[in-house]
Amino acid sequence: MLLNKQQLTPPEMAAKPRGLLERLKAGETVIVAEGYLFEFERRGYLKAGAFVPEVVVEHPELVKGMYREFVHAGSDVVLAFTYYGHREKLRVIGREADLETMNRTALKLAREVADETGTLMAGNISNTTCYDPDKPETHEQSRQIFKEQIEWAVEEGADFIVGETFGFLGEAMVALECIKEFGKGLPAVVTMVIHRDSEHVADGHSIVDAMKALEKGGAAVVGFNCCRGPFTTLPLVEKVKGHVKVPIAALPVLYRTDEQYPTMQSFVNHKGSRAFPMDLDAFLCSRTMIAEFGQRCRELGLQYVGLCCGNASHFTRTLAESLGRTPPASKYSPDMSQHFAYGTDKKLHSLNTQKVVKLL
Repeated sequence: MLLNKQQLTPPEMAAKPRGLLERLKAGETVIVAEGYLFEFERRGYLKAGAFVPEVVVEHPELVKGMYREFVHAGSDVVLAFTYYGHREKLRVIGREADLETMNRTALKLAREVADETGTLMAGNISNTTCYDPDKPETHEQSRQIFKEQIEWAVEEGADFIVGETFGFLGEAMVALECIKEFGKGLPAVVTMVIHRDSEHVADGHSIVDAMKALEKGGAAVVGFNCCRGPFTTLPLVEKVKGHVKVPIAALPVLYRTDEQYPTMQSFVNHKGSRAFPMDLDAFLCSRTMIAEFGQRCRELGLQYVGLCCGNASHFTRTLAESLGRTPPASKYSPDMSQHFAYGTDKKLHSLNTQKVVKLL
């Protein structure tokens, strides 16, 4: 069920929010809910494999509803669902004619929800899947992909631009250069994905050098998103902390990655086959784990924190609460004191709390 607009937009919330740079300068933490691809796939509106956000043009009302859900749960930012909505991905599925409509619709809906709720709206560009460090022609191809998506984001009123899930520093730098050139001065948040090698990005640079290069290139926030869960993302942040002056971002996936299986793509299912993507449910983090992640982010002083693939509203609420927030969704946070058997409320029947509870 879509959330009622009145639930989200009391007059005091609808005022224009301070910008990203203002909030970061003030020492605040910005919470960013991601994970639209996986959540819409789970709901039956997006196909795993190509992972193209076709739902934006086929069911825009659902996209707007999810934007609202994430804000209700505590996200400070409405991230426009244009991830993998670029020219190369649409070419693969034969929907290039929908490119501009898909992007502008996602952006317009995000702007509407941001305005309703007094949150920020971010445009989104991502790995092109065609970039090849050894083929200069793909660098220009990627540049054109970034350029058009950035220009649409600017025209539709984005407050800042997120460039994410770059495995190659070279591609991340092209994206950052395009945000600086075509973004009309909007701040750039650039995050990279680190695969099994925790020391290096895909084109061989150390993760510290990669973050320093992005900082030098003018990114307002640098960091990591996707592939790795909380337990294998935080060590990356700890390695970089102290080497850059700009805020560091941490947006892990919602899976229990560890030293043996450092990325969600490395998991194997109960039959010994690759678990990604269809069998990842068996490796999902608990809410307690996400609360621990949020608490550690707080200890590290991270100012840009969120959740990526596998995210859902209840996880975002848990993250927000672990960071000291009380979002609207906290009205419905668990309260076991009134559970019929496990509860402590005096109105409960003693048969259940004293006898039935022992049978459960």
